[in-house]
Amino acid sequence: MTAPEEAVAVCFSVQVDKDDLGSFNSCEGLGCEFVIEQREEGGNNGMVWQLPTRIKYPNVKLTRPVTRDSQKITKWIAGMASGVKRRTAVIEAKTLEGKTIASWSLSEVIPVRWTGPQLSAEQTKVATETLELAHHGFLDAR
Repeated sequence: MTAPEEAVAVCFSVQVDKDDLGSFNSCEGLGCEFVIEQREEGGNNGMVWQLPTRIKYPNVKLTRPVTRDSQKITKWIAGMASGVKRRTAVIEAKTLEGKTIASWSLSEVIPVRWTGPQLSAEQTKVATETLELAHHGFLDAR
């Protein structure tokens, strides 16, 4: 029996439909929350009904140092000047060797915000950019 692979990812590659947006070194917000409505039943003091109503998905924030791939984001966003269309995105967690550890397919993705680098000659830190995406849930990976 082989031991399961450790999920140590060094980067996250992102593709939106046919647009490859490159690799990011940070990915936050992959998850979901089930909204629960509480109902009290008359005469039943021993419990409160917990009823699921809907699922909420937080925005996904991807961050990386500015590279040549930064142009891919601005080109993708510039292509939406005539209107924003919802797309399908795939985020893959990859090892240093480029092997995919896990992947997530997101339904009906739209960009929420792109934040470019804050450039200053007075500070000697790595220039980074952040892309924030909204989505309507995960697609079945079959």
